[in-house]
Amino acid sequence: MIRSEKRPTDEPLNSEDLAKCQQVFEKLKAEICPPDDQEETNRLAAITIELYRQGVRREEQLREMVAAARGHQSAQDAGDILRH
Repeated sequence: MIRSEKRPTDEPLNSEDLAKCQQVFEKLKAEICPPDDQEETNRLAAITIELYRQGVRREEQLREMVAAARGHQSAQDAGDILRH
């Protein structure tokens, strides 16, 4: 008998998971996506879901990692740099 190991990335997202991802996605979309750039918007959504599936669950951490993956600093990091 072959056993398949279920990984967290194989589990379906529930409505709470999707709501967290949507919140992070919407904030980042407003901050870093050029208007009408559907390709960038799609990448941002895919990265948000993928990182969440990989276990990045804290909203701020997820937001920072998605922004970094797209080559952007998060707004909070940019503000911290300017203050120092």
